[in-house]
Amino acid sequence: MTAELVAHHELTDVNGVRVRVPDPESFVHLQFRRFAGCPVCHLHLRTFVARHAEISAAGVREVVVFHSPADVLREQAGDLPFAVIPDPEKLLYREFGVESARRALLDPRAWSAIVRGILAALPSVLRGQRPAPRATGGSLGLPGDFLISPDGRILAAKRGRHADDQWSVDEMLSSLPVRQDPLGRG
Repeated sequence: MTAELVAHHELTDVNGVRVRVPDPESFVHLQFRRFAGCPVCHLHLRTFVARHAEISAAGVREVVVFHSPADVLREQAGDLPFAVIPDPEKLLYREFGVESARRALLDPRAWSAIVRGILAALPSVLRGQRPAPRATGGSLGLPGDFLISPDGRILAAKRGRHADDQWSVDEMLSSLPVRQDPLGRG
């Protein structure tokens, strides 16, 4: 079976920086998240922020796509240490087969993450340190994760079945190809 190839994209992140997908210099973990300020997405992305150095050392570049416009994303996710791509028309979502569905919120497996995310965000929203989430593009988006090789092959993919069905850092890292020791030690 041959791996699916990704078309070359020149994307622009919320800070105006050009982002290549695939990236000929690194693996890309292309994450599809919901809307800017999504409490579940925020909690999830903080785990990637906490391990960003480890992820980068493994040769992976994080690229996170939201179906919110750039101005809203800058308010909600502008502090992330990786590329944040606005896709309000959901063109990339369609291209990669990442859907929206009622089960995003109705699936009981997502409920604890929704509650944890809201409780984690509430203090900073109430203090005015963070704007309240705005479900631009809808609140029924499903997550998606794709590990893309430098030559554009999709090495692994996960299309979520509910709002909290996404790769952990460990799951993403375990999807990387096993690196060969140049001395043949495994």
